Amino acid sequence: MAKIILGILGAFILFVLVLVITGVGTYNSLVNRSQAVDAQWAQVQNVYQRRADLIPNLVNTVAGAANFEKTTLTEITEARASVGKVSLSPTTAPTDPAQLAQFEQAQGQLSSALSRLLVVVERYPDLKANANFQMLQAQLEGTENRIAVERGRFNDVARDYNSAIKRVPAVFFAAALGFKEKAYFQAAPGADKPPPVQFDFGAKPAPAKP
Repeated sequence: MAKIILGILGAFILFVLVLVITGVGTYNSLVNRSQAVDAQWAQVQNVYQRRADLIPNLVNTVAGAANFEKTTLTEITEARASVGKVSLSPTTAPTDPAQLAQFEQAQGQLSSALSRLLVVVERYPDLKANANFQMLQAQLEGTENRIAVERGRFNDVARDYNSAIKRVPAVFFAAALGFKEKAYFQAAPGADKPPPVQFDFGAKPAPAKP
């Protein structure tokens, strides 16, 4: 009888030991994956901030052009300000899809305002030839491409993390240990490519007044 009890006790201890080892290993793995998602989120925020930092220089350069449409400048300035009103942690990836959707919407409005401003620029050949404007053009093009790349990388690491918390044995520990599913960036229709930040849309300059 004693041998049976000892055998059961030994089996129970072994089970608990395996459970603890599995739990610790799973926890450490999920921590690493969660940190990877947060790090990539910070990089996404970084490239969006770079674009926001470039816009005041762009506005100042464009505002120097004679008779430039002031409403266009106001629009892009207001769009940039609206982005700052969306409060998300710069270091922790969001778990609420609605919050991320709000962030995307604000950034999308800024992209649209920026594109409209650049279309208007086509009417000002002298402005297009401005060296400072050309430098900003190159920087914005690079930033838009980087935004698309970093968003894609974020979705990749978020997908790996979300898959990990749903797999056995993590699925038995994740919720209890506070690991929640991360939200994804959702591609808008036709947004499989970075927003076109370019200055030659084929528009003809406005005819000079006699």
